[in-house]
Amino acid sequence: MFYERVLKGDKRALAKLIRVVDDRVDGYEEEVSKLLDYCGKAHFIGITGAPGAGKSTLTNEIIKHFRKEDKTVAVVAIDPSSPFSHGAILGDRIRMSEHASDDGVFIRSVATRGHLGGLSSSAVEIAMIFDAAGFDIVIIETVGVGQDEVDIAYVADTCLVVSVPGLGDDIQAIKAGVLEIGDIFVVNKADKDEAVRTIRDLEMMIELSPKRSWKPPIVKTVATKGEGVEELANFIKEHKKLSNSKHYERLYYIAKQYLKEKIEKKLLTKDKFIDYLKKLKDPYRIINEYILNYK
Repeated sequence: MFYERVLKGDKRALAKLIRVVDDRVDGYEEEVSKLLDYCGKAHFIGITGAPGAGKSTLTNEIIKHFRKEDKTVAVVAIDPSSPFSHGAILGDRIRMSEHASDDGVFIRSVATRGHLGGLSSSAVEIAMIFDAAGFDIVIIETVGVGQDEVDIAYVADTCLVVSVPGLGDDIQAIKAGVLEIGDIFVVNKADKDEAVRTIRDLEMMIELSPKRSWKPPIVKTVATKGEGVEELANFIKEHKKLSNSKHYERLYYIAKQYLKEKIEKKLLTKDKFIDYLKKLKDPYRIINEYILNYK
């Protein structure tokens, strides 16, 4: 059993368990279940935004900041799937490779494998494993997202939305769902001339959005130089003090994903389903009676 070794701080067992969970090896649920009683202490930080916004570089700088405070940090980096192996392309992990020899940092890239919403099917479970393993900070960095891929909002205690100047229509790039999930807005690559416009547009849209007890700040960063990261980290800590943990929301998210996977596995093949349709001519009845066993 991996979970016992994970609780004792065995990093090799931690890596193996993550692989088991990500590959959905038979019995992985029992391993995760054994660890859930030890969860609920870590601060979960979500980092999301459009492709090319510099999320990985920013994540790398955030890791540095918290390590200076002697906080342990784990990262779940969601990468696009390889079209050949269906595994993670590992671009995110490469950008954070300077932490490879640091025992206080653990970084794992996982592939989307076709999962929508900016996360992967196993991402939240892996993040919970990091929580149980005793990491102080758990960062979930989404794959590059658009306007409606907002799953990270359901699982992160503090959600950073990263934008970057020069993407064309700045308002189009940050509006709708993504705007609504941000606890902190980050304008990265803020040394660009277009940054002033991006900040102005963000300020306007925050003012027009529904009022919340926490007004999302806008932080300018140049992640490649480490500029603005300390201010950003201070806002993260401030938000942590004022917000509630989303521990039970994370468990609910896991439950929904698990149920979805179970149902998909139980679905009939297309040909078999069509055979049933020829007899019953009712897809709802087929789902309820033959898949869900509900009559």
